[in-house]
Amino acid sequence: MAMSIIYANIELSRAEIEALPGPAVIEFGASWCGHCQAAQPLLAAAFAAYPLIPHIKIEDGKGRPLGRIFRVKLWPTLIFLNNGKEVVRLVRPMNSTVITEAFAQIE
Repeated sequence: MAMSIIYANIELSRAEIEALPGPAVIEFGASWCGHCQAAQPLLAAAFAAYPLIPHIKIEDGKGRPLGRIFRVKLWPTLIFLNNGKEVVRLVRPMNSTVITEAFAQIE
């Protein structure tokens, strides 16, 4: 699975997230968010080395409870999971190295 480029307008449940097998990355943000847009090249560089790890890109905002369940306050927030459990969280990553380091903790 390659890196997702579009924020999905879906609302997964916490149970669906916890049921994910193996490593996965959830990205909370919005397409119009400048910080999210700036992070995309960094994410693409890091994801290039981990093409098989699922990337779930979720549009966050008002009326979207999943972001609140995960206590998301700033975008983008990346949550690195292994078997549905949070291992690492990155908020507004500034370089691809920190993203790659987070991937290493879930593979």
